[in-house]
Amino acid sequence: MKIAIINGANINFAGIREPHIYGNQTLAEINRQISTEAEIFAEMALVKLDLHFFQSNIEGEIINILQSCFEEKFDGIIINPGAYAHYSYAIRDAVASLTIPVIEVHMSNPHTREEFRHKSVISPVCQGSICGFRSHSYVLAIYAHIKNNLEVYE
Repeated sequence: MKIAIINGANINFAGIREPHIYGNQTLAEINRQISTEAEIFAEMALVKLDLHFFQSNIEGEIINILQSCFEEKFDGIIINPGAYAHYSYAIRDAVASLTIPVIEVHMSNPHTREEFRHKSVISPVCQGSICGFRSHSYVLAIYAHIKNNLEVYE
């Protein structure tokens, strides 16, 4: 199962930016944790997992990555758009154009933060959203992709 994990604006500053909200792990550490924990789920489900990690602070690059996931026949996408979640209709439209299941994640819980963070323009075109569990949000999304993929073939 081939899954893309796409991180948007400022996620490369994980561990630096507001550690009381996002935690102390760097993006590299988060990616290693995701790989390790996701492999446990995959082994239990007897699924071969192929994770691909991307990060960009540039909206157009994120759109290019989303479109390349379609062209390269990914089975699932996990996107943490960062602040783009609240206003990027371009990323929203790119996600909406895909036939690949997309799960939106956030390390913090945007619903408990500033009011402008309460609404995501991307959530309505995603299969689901997971937020508030720091780096574990990604692992929960991988579990959901694995579980949903298995149910398709049952």
